[in-house]
Amino acid sequence: MLVSDFDYDLPPGLIAQHPLTDRQESRMMILNRKTGSINHSVFTEFPNLLDPGDILVLNSTRVIPARIWGKTDAGSDVEFLFLAEAEPNTWDVLCRPAKKLRTGNLIFFPEGLKGRVVKTGNEGHRRLFFPSGDVRNVLEKSGYAPLPPYIKRHKKDEKMRGFDLERYQTVYARDEAAIAAPTAGLHFTPSILETVRQKGITIVTINLQVGLATFQPVRTERTENHVMLEEGYSISRNTARILNRTRQEKHPLVAVGTTTVRALESAFQDGRIRSGSRKTRLFISPGYTFRVIDRLLTNFHLPRSTLLMLVSALAGREFILKAYREAVRKKYRFYSYGDCMFIR
Repeated sequence: MLVSDFDYDLPPGLIAQHPLTDRQESRMMILNRKTGSINHSVFTEFPNLLDPGDILVLNSTRVIPARIWGKTDAGSDVEFLFLAEAEPNTWDVLCRPAKKLRTGNLIFFPEGLKGRVVKTGNEGHRRLFFPSGDVRNVLEKSGYAPLPPYIKRHKKDEKMRGFDLERYQTVYARDEAAIAAPTAGLHFTPSILETVRQKGITIVTINLQVGLATFQPVRTERTENHVMLEEGYSISRNTARILNRTRQEKHPLVAVGTTTVRALESAFQDGRIRSGSRKTRLFISPGYTFRVIDRLLTNFHLPRSTLLMLVSALAGREFILKAYREAVRKKYRFYSYGDCMFIR
């Protein structure tokens, strides 16, 4: 298929710049794949869409404060996004302006942390070596939430720093590893989760370390030529046991977020969901046969994105684009801090 087949018009004013005061008050569009109906609700009604015996699967990854500024030895400010620790004391980063950083350059970060460029790459990629200092500790003390670029913030906005560090994080975040939030989970509150449990619905968690792959642009003309970057995921032995039993008993498996879908579908081998920690490059687009998930809670995604292609694979491209046009008409809030969609 053509990547342009997944385009749609979105007024910039519908891109949510801030979350709602109350997480659970987001609007929720409900898509029924059997009837083709589109209904409108609010997220507080989500537990009522589940039945006893259903299983709800969450991505428990925790977002690190991966955005931080450093200075070159010439005194220039450079913005960094810390992607992953490649090896001890060595981190892969994205930076801008990247042209200021060449191999051998020193970078001075808050808390006295110093890094040296040991490798350069395209599109702002660099590898930094830190002779001493605790990088994670410095990020926790001085880093900012790695918000996507469509959420506008003033540079080094201390007032918004603490707010975004709290709100760009699910209430059940546990395993620190991600550079982006599994945003479908941002709508949950402890009270919603408790209501779900009281209905007799099992809640389990998996972990997919949300990285560049999740929001990497599709630069090919055709979807089949796109190659996903690699992301790590893990599923515990107990969670895999519960999921496999649920599938055998024919209860619906409800995934919260596209990252949860990719982890579950990647883990399915020889008729079972396998436990363990692995890497995935799974790209789900129309034509894919889902083997694990039955229903999906998700946010509204960018045009031409792999996430839009994934939800189109589940519900059908024409149905999804019709729903997106309806969301625009009804002035839903889009993207990470926006409203949600439940595909049944």
